[in-house]
Formats: sequence, structure tokens, C-alpha cells
Amino acid sequence: MPEVTPGESTDGVQIDLISGARMEGLTSMEKIRLILDGVRDGNIVVLEEGLSPDEESKLIEVTMTEISPDEFNGIEIETYPHSGSSSQGLLDRLMGKESTKKLTVIGPANQIETLHKDENLISALVSRK
Repeated sequence: MPEVTPGESTDGVQIDLISGARMEGLTSMEKIRLILDGVRDGNIVVLEEGLSPDEESKLIEVTMTEISPDEFNGIEIETYPHSGSSSQGLLDRLMGKESTKKLTVIGPANQIETLHKDENLISALVSRK
């Protein structure tokens, strides 16, 4: 399968699947920049392990500051817990700490529309610009 280099024109939608290991060594702002840079390029970003609630809030906050009618319409974000999230420790659940083990799909607001979401499935319609 031919490799597509960043910035190369294609006739489809690029999906970036980012592993938990890739995100593990990054600070919160580095994660947010990685996500927003991909989405601003028109890519759909799928995070294997998701973001913490604080990181999700910061992502939305940073996105709101970067919205521009002619350039960037914002993001659409959907998340659901990994099936293994029930193994979260009792103390963490009692303290209200949410596990970051969840799949997260993020894309340009003008290209992704969530059609259906439940605890096992995110169904989205992705269009080209």
C-alpha cells in the first residue's frame, strides 16, 4: 500500500490512529497541539486511550480560541469507555477519578457528524471539505 506523506493531496479523508504509547510521554499541551494540528489539516484523529477530563476541557478551551470563520470551524469530539474500564480501582471510583482508558474520535466540525452513539459504538458520517 503506498504511503501518503503529510501535506500530500488525496481524494479521501485521512484518519490518524494514535496509540496510548505515543501519547504517554507528552504533556497535556503537547497532546492538545498534536490533536488540533491534525484536525486543522482536515484529518480525523482517533485516540486509543483518550484524554483526562481536564485535558478534554483544555482541548475545547484552546479550540474555541482558534476558531475562525474562514479557516477553522472547530472540532467534533465523541468518546466512549474501553470495555476494560470496569477494572478501575475501587478507590479511584469512590474519589470520582475517571479512567482515561477510552476511545476518542475527534474531527473537524464541518466534516464529521455523529449519527449514533451508545456504549459500544460511535457511528459517524465523514465528508470531504
